[in-house]
Amino acid sequence: MPLNVLYESPVGFALFQVLDEGKIADVSDVEQLFKDPSQLSGVLQLKKFKKFTDQVEATQAAVSLTEGKAPKTLKKMLKKLVNEDVIETLAVSDTKLGSMIREQIGLECIHSPAIHELTRGIREHLVEMTGIQESERSAMALGLAHSLSRYKLKFSPDKVDTMIVQAISLLDDLDKELNNYIMRVREWYGWHFPEMGKVVTDNLAYAKTIIKMQYRVNCSETDFSDILPEDIEEQVKELAEVSMGTDISEDDLENILALAEQVVEITAYRAQLFEYLKNRMAAIAPNLTVLLGELVGARLIAHAGSLLNLAKHPASTVQILGAEKALFRALKTKQDTPKYGLIYHASMVGQAAPKHKGKISRMLAAKAALAIRYDALCEGDDETNVDFAIEARQQLEKRAKELELRKAKISGGRKSAGGDKYRHKSDVVTYDAAADNTFKRKQEKVEESPKPKKMKKVKEEASEESVKTEPETEDTPKKEKKDKKKKKKKDKVKEEPEEE
Repeated sequence: MPLNVLYESPVGFALFQVLDEGKIADVSDVEQLFKDPSQLSGVLQLKKFKKFTDQVEATQAAVSLTEGKAPKTLKKMLKKLVNEDVIETLAVSDTKLGSMIREQIGLECIHSPAIHELTRGIREHLVEMTGIQESERSAMALGLAHSLSRYKLKFSPDKVDTMIVQAISLLDDLDKELNNYIMRVREWYGWHFPEMGKVVTDNLAYAKTIIKMQYRVNCSETDFSDILPEDIEEQVKELAEVSMGTDISEDDLENILALAEQVVEITAYRAQLFEYLKNRMAAIAPNLTVLLGELVGARLIAHAGSLLNLAKHPASTVQILGAEKALFRALKTKQDTPKYGLIYHASMVGQAAPKHKGKISRMLAAKAALAIRYDALCEGDDETNVDFAIEARQQLEKRAKELELRKAKISGGRKSAGGDKYRHKSDVVTYDAAADNTFKRKQEKVEESPKPKKMKKVKEEASEESVKTEPETEDTPKKEKKDKKKKKKKDKVKEEPEEE
């Protein structure tokens, strides 16, 4: 039975029958065959062509092939031909497609470099061999490329983590700008009413108070009940009457009010952006949100670039993500490496004791790495399932309590040991009245004090006697020299008082 070659095109599936297998035995033979297109009719013949009805069917077939599944259109065509005993072996250009057809349909498939070169030649001369117009083929190819690209991006609008990266970056920028604006408003209006800055600590309430009151002279007539509590409102009104601030012009006040309005608007927009970020995190990374919170989870995603990139990191990297400078500095100087990075701002790490922050951050990073992979790779109904994160958080909280209890037990044991030592020191010591004899001790001290002196004198006298009693073993010349030196010294001593 002749060999059949399967070719997949954007227009449909084509099945060609090889009339002369000897001419396609080698790659060089195939190249020579396609150099002269007039010889193709004697070697290849179109046996079956299953055209796609529309773009949707073409996209489904292409998606099935990319996912390692046989398309329904191809299955029907091949099964019909197998049942009719038309083909026994099938030549394919892709080995994965061949193994898939062998498993699902039971048709023997072969692959070789010559067959691969043959499919390349068929692609070049597809229009002549199938009778399809070039405009139709190019339009189908372009539409299939767009549809397949759209499918490969198969993230729904709710699953685009780029929005999280942009939102958290904008949120951080807004916080910086808002702090600068508020500081400028307080300094600027502080020249007019400096006492209000110490009483009204909330920044938004401070800006709203400025907008409503304007000049401090209007403070007593203005109602701040919707902005400030009653006690603070009374303090502000009392301080306005005795304020030491300077007067400001209308132009100054207009600029201060414009800046205060900007503060109120930016604060409102920040609250709206934070709510948007919370909703996005709940849709894209619900398990990570349960474990770490919206802000910490969003910062981790932004630092890694995307949720999928973050899922590729191990737990040890997630733990110190954000502390790269400290890590490389510690490795360079051979010091202790950091125990946590961005994960330090998670609520569980913040609630732990300073001694246990490293352990809690390590355990939390291990669970967070699993939660990230769950969120990034899970599909279907499990995308919004947070049972894993809830269970992991309960385990971590239980472990944190165990660490605290262990610390309390150890500290309690140390206190009891210290108490035993204290009781041992405070034992009552009995007084020995028989040893109470001060007269003898004083007498002993008096008697003992001159004894060492007497002993020294005795020793000195004994040493002098020993020197006298020693035999004269030294030579006479040495003695004479010593006697001469002594005489000279005596003579000098005599001469000095005579000179005086």
